[in-house]
Amino acid sequence: MITSIFSKSKPINFIVVFFITALAFLIGTLKLSEASLTLSWVFEQVIAFLVCYSSILLVNFIVSKNGLTKNNNYEILLYSLFLLTLLKTTQDTRIIMANFFVLLGMRRIISIRTQLKLNKKLFDAAFWIAVASLFYFWSILFILLIIMALILYTDNKINHWIIPFTGVITVFLFAVCYSIVTYGNYLGVFQNLPDVSFTYENYNELGLTLAITMLLSFGIWSMLFYIRSIKKKQKALRPSFDLILIAFLIAFLIVVLVPEKSSAEFLFLFAPLAIIITNYIEVIEEKWFKELFLLIFLALPFVVLML
Repeated sequence: MITSIFSKSKPINFIVVFFITALAFLIGTLKLSEASLTLSWVFEQVIAFLVCYSSILLVNFIVSKNGLTKNNNYEILLYSLFLLTLLKTTQDTRIIMANFFVLLGMRRIISIRTQLKLNKKLFDAAFWIAVASLFYFWSILFILLIIMALILYTDNKINHWIIPFTGVITVFLFAVCYSIVTYGNYLGVFQNLPDVSFTYENYNELGLTLAITMLLSFGIWSMLFYIRSIKKKQKALRPSFDLILIAFLIAFLIVVLVPEKSSAEFLFLFAPLAIIITNYIEVIEEKWFKELFLLIFLALPFVVLML
């Protein structure tokens, strides 16, 4: 039943995903939020929800525009179910905003394959990722994705390697100007210096451990098929699939490094993970197994909630 609904791209799919995302935010707020009910808090939650749902639409756009999956909507279903599974991802506005800007950057990076307006795409990608880092510092690691894109497309033009740095510098200068106006000094906006932690005690909760284990297990299993399938793709499309894999590894590195391990940081993994798992679902020939695979993802959030 699930496969018959999401196996084709239809408007009803986006409505279903909208309600799953809304449910994730509602349950997350009721279960995890300790903030008092104020008008500004409600406004912040609405903005966070709209940005998060926009991120899902952006993932769909990236996928359909670059042929990263077939004509289905499994990736947006999986993304919304990931939100429902790891409710903390709906409660950190900084990470929600950072992830949205990272996706904007990723959209420009993957579209490099067309080789059209290359200078603009490189600048835009670096600019959006730098903006993301203002919300959440460690998202700056996605700059590595631009470097890998230039390597994969064997681009040896020196100006193409310089342009991304101009995008980052532009954001830095804007941030300094904002800091002068708001804080009266040059670096007030950069008060939170980057830190690293390898302590994972916050993941010890039973439900959270199960959720993370299941997502990563299915992700790694799907990745084995994903890597093998890249060789069968059209030569022009292979770098795009490689970049999704690299984006997953960068997002995983962020999870490993970040000091505040609340599980909200897993939001950076959702987009590449949804695309990788969708590619695996597409190669499953037995319909019953495909249904079972999706049913596990559908049931997982409720099992986690009960635990």
